[in-house]
Amino acid sequence: MTSDTATQARQGQTADEWQPAWQRRLGRFGYARGPQPDVRERLVPAFPEPGTRVWARLGAGPGRARLLARWSGWTGPLLVAVFAGILRFWNLGSPKAVIFDETYYAKDAWALWKYGYEAKWPDNINDKIIAGHDQIADAPGYVVHPPMGKWVIGVGEWLYGLNPFGWRFMVALLGTLSVLMLCRIGRRLFRSTFLGCLAGALLAVDGLHFVMSRTSLLDSVLMFFVLAAFGCVLVDRDKARARLAAALPVDEDGLARPDADVGGGLRLGWRPWRIAAGVCLGLACATKWNGAVYLAAFGLLIVLWDMGSRRVAGARHPALAALRRDTPWAFLATVPVALAVYLASWTGWFVNSGTYSEKEGWQHSGFYRHWAETSGGYSPDGFLAGVLNPLRSLWHYEHEVWRFNTNLSSPHTYQSNPWSWLVQARPVSYFYESPAPGTDGCPKDAADKCAREVLALGTPLLWWAACFALLYLIYRWGFRRDWRAGAVLCAVAAGYLPWFMWQERTIFVFYAVVFVPFLCLALAMMIGAILGPPGSTERRRVLGAIGAGTLVLLIAWNFVYFYPLYTGRPIPIEAWRNRMWFDSWI
Repeated sequence: MTSDTATQARQGQTADEWQPAWQRRLGRFGYARGPQPDVRERLVPAFPEPGTRVWARLGAGPGRARLLARWSGWTGPLLVAVFAGILRFWNLGSPKAVIFDETYYAKDAWALWKYGYEAKWPDNINDKIIAGHDQIADAPGYVVHPPMGKWVIGVGEWLYGLNPFGWRFMVALLGTLSVLMLCRIGRRLFRSTFLGCLAGALLAVDGLHFVMSRTSLLDSVLMFFVLAAFGCVLVDRDKARARLAAALPVDEDGLARPDADVGGGLRLGWRPWRIAAGVCLGLACATKWNGAVYLAAFGLLIVLWDMGSRRVAGARHPALAALRRDTPWAFLATVPVALAVYLASWTGWFVNSGTYSEKEGWQHSGFYRHWAETSGGYSPDGFLAGVLNPLRSLWHYEHEVWRFNTNLSSPHTYQSNPWSWLVQARPVSYFYESPAPGTDGCPKDAADKCAREVLALGTPLLWWAACFALLYLIYRWGFRRDWRAGAVLCAVAAGYLPWFMWQERTIFVFYAVVFVPFLCLALAMMIGAILGPPGSTERRRVLGAIGAGTLVLLIAWNFVYFYPLYTGRPIPIEAWRNRMWFDSWI
């Protein structure tokens, strides 16, 4: 459960000789090592057999209870996802307005599906869009993010039209699916259906994830692809370790023992889950560039996991074995695949080459699409021109985007420093109105005006508890070598720490939605520790259940309390003021 450390064994050694030297020396003084788990169990811990007691108490017969218990690994996550979906899709078209940065991404998505590239919209067009206007000119527009996230948003607009429900549909769907994925990822990570479903339920009631799942911004799409990549890497880890375990020799007691030849030399063959991870990471990079940080972080995670797997299997030099047998193929399965997916996301920009005239130049094509021919200096002829010129133009475009993104420092009312993100010191207001009594849902008998707000605020008690959970995971990883804690910390760090390099840049707390699922995994792991390890006394279990249950219920209550601020529901102005716990929230 805790680490992948194991003694390096040699072929022909007995079980006692597998012990570390210090244990063998203590054996002279009567030290007896306790029973050791099978190496196969160390490589791939089994999922606990689901119990039938709950189903039997609900009236199910023995056969049906066993069937229901067997399917609990899917029924539990599906129920949590249905709950999350109902929350996210309920009244999704409200507010009926273009809120915050929807003014960019919803319109860019519509243009992509119409022309294949982002087009320039007239000024002050948002009110006309809400009224049903959807016609735009085909002049290219300058954008500062890759197109994949906008292609995804555009699917909903293609299905339901250019309206708030249409441009929020796919984001809400991905937000719901991310809850389902987190339940399954948590189950595999902790070998516990309960803790997996708990992590998903926490994500379902996090205010920041909830608001972002109902707003047409790119960050929720990025979060989905990053989480999917983490799940693929995790499944690949289990599959590879299972192959190592199956190849190990077995002693006379039927227990697998470490073997230097297997641990150091076994070829693990085809690993499709790594390719799937590469695809997901490419989609993340093609949504926002900070997906590239996850490409590097998960790549490092893959290498370290391969080393740990071969160490447990008995490799004499696990680092060298992993670098020789696994790392080159891991690189090819992720980095080139991600790059190919990234380039493929620009297909609309590439294929819409437009038309040329002496009078007007290039028309009906993406921004900078013909920079190489018009301003890029040397231009090859023939076949090379058709291949290299678009790539040179795209490189120039990306260079200009990099300059923009790294030098963006225009002051904004709701910008925040990453130091304040984990405590949610400065949320972002996406929408605010003050309807008078009797208008826009404000009760007629209200003593004063009402407030309607969509506030990108994480559920405060969840985030504050997650701060302690991260400290607990640092302890588990640093002092107990718990690989699960290390994996979650790696994912949080990849989404959080890079922003400290750009503290002068205009940045916002909603960027943190990318690592919210991993905060929920950290909190679920801490709650599992509060509940107590297997074999705890009944008193310990009861006290742990009371403490953990109280924390979860308080988080759920906190979400319900702030629910009006997440959905733009009109509430009396005094009730709105009561929810502004800190001046920095206003």
